[in-house]
Amino acid sequence: MSVLTDLIYGGSNAVAGLTEGAVNDAIAKYGADKEIAFPDTAYFFPTIYAATGVKVKTLGDLPACVGVLKSLITNQEDLGQALNAGLATAVGAEILEGLKYVEGGDPYANESGIGFVPDPIIRSLGVPLVTGDIPGVAVVLGKAENAADVVKVVKDYQSKGIMTFLVGDCIEQCAEGGVKMGLELRVIPLGHDVTSVIHVVTVAIRAALIFGNVQPGNLAGLLDYTKNRVPAFVNTFGAIDAVVVSAGAGAIALGFPVVVDIDLGENQVPGALESVCDHSETVKKSLELRNIKIKTTELPIPVAFAAAFEGEIIRKADMKVEFFSGKNPTAELVLMKDMSEVEDHKITIIGKDIDCGEKDFALATYVEVAGKKMQPDFESVIERKFHAWFNYMEGVMHTGQRNQVRIRVSNAAYDAGLRIRDFAEVLYVMIMNEFDAVVDKCQVTLITDAAEAAKFRDEVAMPRYNARDDRLASMTDESVDRFYTCILCQSFAPAHCCVVTPERLGLCGAVSWLDAKATNELNPNGPCQPIFKEGLLDERTGRYESVNKMVAEATHGAVENVTLYSILEDPMTSCGCFECICGIEPVSNGVIVVNREYKGMTPAGMTFGELASCTGGGVQTPGYMGHGRHFIASKKFASAEGGIQRIVWMPKELKDDVAERLNKTAQELYGIENFTDMVADETVTTDCEELLNWLTEKGHPVLGLEPLM
Repeated sequence: MSVLTDLIYGGSNAVAGLTEGAVNDAIAKYGADKEIAFPDTAYFFPTIYAATGVKVKTLGDLPACVGVLKSLITNQEDLGQALNAGLATAVGAEILEGLKYVEGGDPYANESGIGFVPDPIIRSLGVPLVTGDIPGVAVVLGKAENAADVVKVVKDYQSKGIMTFLVGDCIEQCAEGGVKMGLELRVIPLGHDVTSVIHVVTVAIRAALIFGNVQPGNLAGLLDYTKNRVPAFVNTFGAIDAVVVSAGAGAIALGFPVVVDIDLGENQVPGALESVCDHSETVKKSLELRNIKIKTTELPIPVAFAAAFEGEIIRKADMKVEFFSGKNPTAELVLMKDMSEVEDHKITIIGKDIDCGEKDFALATYVEVAGKKMQPDFESVIERKFHAWFNYMEGVMHTGQRNQVRIRVSNAAYDAGLRIRDFAEVLYVMIMNEFDAVVDKCQVTLITDAAEAAKFRDEVAMPRYNARDDRLASMTDESVDRFYTCILCQSFAPAHCCVVTPERLGLCGAVSWLDAKATNELNPNGPCQPIFKEGLLDERTGRYESVNKMVAEATHGAVENVTLYSILEDPMTSCGCFECICGIEPVSNGVIVVNREYKGMTPAGMTFGELASCTGGGVQTPGYMGHGRHFIASKKFASAEGGIQRIVWMPKELKDDVAERLNKTAQELYGIENFTDMVADETVTTDCEELLNWLTEKGHPVLGLEPLM
């Protein structure tokens, strides 16, 4: 055999033996009936489930899986067979990692890594992956001979928005080198054992199940999806042994190229396994192998600027200054002006800069734009981007919008030289880059003087906010002549297409009708295309000939019929990154609504993950539908089945979040006061019979509605 295949088989056989022994020991200790599961997933042992369809629930299910694992190791002198042995190593790694969870609890609680990545996190990554905010996924494994090399590579990935998973001693090397880590910063330490690499493998595999509608047991479909739709790759640092090589073979089988920093000579496999000994070329080569193109934006600011910093939390102890509406006036406003009223790239600062020694500031952010194709409806679309752009600055944390804002600047960012003018530069550059199709000129005014900021807020910003709200309140599905498609998620979910209307935003919660309209104006051939309202077939369910035609075209025939207002009759499809899912609760004749952050049980007898596994990937499942949070309070929510009167249960956090809007809708449509007081949550019950009794006590309107089924 060649040196390469010999190493692969050596590692695979070693892992197979270790796995078989560990399984036998666990059964001897706990018994074959002992339940075993990874936390917060509906996909059992995801690698085994996706590849074979086997649902591992107890230790007694594992010996057969070990048998499958061993059957993949043929020891034949053939690279394809050797890659299958690499998949066997992945299966073994999953079993070994799964056994760590046999006693419950978090086996990584005292480790520097996080271990298994739960389903809700994968779903939350869907939008940034398809929008390109996360352009790729890197797995960095091993221990660099020179710690500075791996630190530089990981920081480079972070600056480019690449989501990076760390395995091995490189975790400590990066931490000591100043790399900021955490799920929110998109540099995630998984664990020190090489087997923990399986936790990033299962992210890719569950993406196929969640977004791609790849059916469990369809190994060929799984490998095709991971190769062509998950932009992942592997970098190894330092010496590699047979187990690492075998794990790398598993990655290659999934379509993920491996770049090593030692000279493999003739054992390289072009496009799949390559040596790059010059660490200054590691990132470039890795991105080339996955055809990942990074669009970089040059900004004249003293700190890094990348989507990877969007989740950065700045604690009070690390804070240099703060702009907070709870202490000082704040506002963020974009206004369209005539061309003659805007001086391009003019930046005005009214008030003190943050180097004056004070800690708390007012901040009114006023952006005036002009353009031949600019429309007033686009003002709020640009405005909402402030949140992301400010958060992209390393050392800046932004929350809120409009006149309710909190911005913190870290000591480190201040020491690097960040000042008020840099905020204006970010806004100017990003607006002119992202909205160049409609904005020809832009000027920015930042007001830190409290009196001037209050005057601006009260006399300019608030009247404009109110005018927009009045317009939005008047916009209904009936008041417009077109809806819009949104196929942003098709890079992951090729059979899915959202239909966005004024009263139904995209299921990810990120695309409103105005957003879709603006997207179409910015890119007429892009993901949002107009659907003119033609051929109304059924007003009750919201069925249109034009909608069916556009959806069929957008999904390449995968979906032929869709309704806008029904969860039972041809409901809208989902990609998998929905904020919430609603599903029938048959005992009460109602529906429950669950958000992905909720980890508990529901009265339907399923967790969020289990409910979500019923849909996604462009599948239509009558009675189940993914949607955004704000759609819950819409007058069009399941209106074909009785609307919001069907809602009988929600997690408390979600109910509290939507209560004001939902109660307003219930009052307007049905004259019901404080409707959410009739909606149960987990503090009341998660049992269907108890739920029915509670609803009866409350006189919930669902009890008087026609049966759903």
